[in-house]
Amino acid sequence: MKINKCNSLVFAVLFGFGLSTQAQSKQWTLEESVRYALDNNITIKLSELDVKNAAIDKKGALGSYLPSVSGNASHSWNIGLNVNPVTNIASTQTTQYSSLGINAGVDIYKGLQNQNAYRKAELSIIASKYQLLKMQEDISLNVANAFLQILAYKEDLKVKNEQLTIDEKRLKRSEELVKAGSIPKGDLFDLKATLATDKQNIAISENNLLISKLSLAQLLQLKEFTDFDVIDDTNAKDEYNIMAVSPTEIYNKAKEIRTELKLAQTNLEIAEKNVSIAKGAYQPTLRGFYQFGTSASYSDRLVGTDGNGNPVFSGPHSVLDQFSDNKGHNFGFQLNVPIFNGFSVRNNVERNKLSLEKSKIDLEQKSLDLQRNIYTAFTDAKGALNTYDAATVTLEARQQAYNFAKEKYDVGLMNSFDFTQAQTLLTNAQSDVIRTKYSYMFRIKILEFYFGIPIVPITTK
Repeated sequence: MKINKCNSLVFAVLFGFGLSTQAQSKQWTLEESVRYALDNNITIKLSELDVKNAAIDKKGALGSYLPSVSGNASHSWNIGLNVNPVTNIASTQTTQYSSLGINAGVDIYKGLQNQNAYRKAELSIIASKYQLLKMQEDISLNVANAFLQILAYKEDLKVKNEQLTIDEKRLKRSEELVKAGSIPKGDLFDLKATLATDKQNIAISENNLLISKLSLAQLLQLKEFTDFDVIDDTNAKDEYNIMAVSPTEIYNKAKEIRTELKLAQTNLEIAEKNVSIAKGAYQPTLRGFYQFGTSASYSDRLVGTDGNGNPVFSGPHSVLDQFSDNKGHNFGFQLNVPIFNGFSVRNNVERNKLSLEKSKIDLEQKSLDLQRNIYTAFTDAKGALNTYDAATVTLEARQQAYNFAKEKYDVGLMNSFDFTQAQTLLTNAQSDVIRTKYSYMFRIKILEFYFGIPIVPITTK
């Protein structure tokens, strides 16, 4: 596999900078990484806003129980022939008219729509909290996976660097043996090619390590990733002995605690409330109302002159007196009986019934998915353990074969090509152990996750 030299250089510079500051940087444990992600991940923050939005919707649903009150005021000018709205006399003049009022209304009966809407709002808060919890659980698993990948690539890089060191020593010794005439010069070319391959493998491992750090840094919402590093505080043991629990036992417990099932059940209950709200539109509604209003008018009308020839105008009563005299009250009940509405209510009910059926199917599907995922995860974990054990046995055999080959090579009983083959097989065996080890560890985390054993305790706000 060829690597673009420019990209390799960029990655190498970034990675080298990270290594140079590693001594001063914080090394994160798995638990610290998960806790930090739960507090800072953007996706989780968005889910937290959804919880707050659901709480606002609940306040809105509660408000539908309360009366609605509004006030109004107006002032107008009528110029020319007009009827004074207060005196009810038509005259040609300029009249100013003011009115004040207040309106109040309250739903007495609305087909239980307000009650069902409030209960739906309460369920929506529960659903949004479940959604937040599920997001936190998913992020925890993603962080664990990214964390273990970093550890795997770090071990792989360590193996590759150790291999390079060994091959460099071999090359130096072989150069001395060639000068002494103990081995043919052609063996040097094989070793130089091996060294080039070692360096290429190291570059690939460095790139993989840097990319894995980038992935975890993104989950943690860290802006600086060059000095970001983790520390291996994990082990490849089944700490909670989860493999001794049968898949059926894990599934039975998961059905009681898994967030996705609780979320699906809550969404089903919300769908049932939506049907009840839609059916409420079939029923009559009764609303009580109260209105208060008052008004006053003002106009100047020329009625003659005084003794000095000055014009005399007739004016209305005092504005305050008019407001007091002209006040009025209006109250009562308004009954609305739906007779025909173009099938809109009926169609709305049918649509919500279909949504309810979808929610039932979704809950059933979630239960089936959970069962399948648990049995798959258990099978994967069992297979990963067997693969890890087999890789460990293979590594031991390859190590012995390599030691034997090295003894033969050191005394000149094996050529460089055959020894390189033994060394390559050992390196591959070491890589297999690393890969299978962390694969097994992650699958154990998944089983613990389904069994209700989180990486860190999760609490909803």
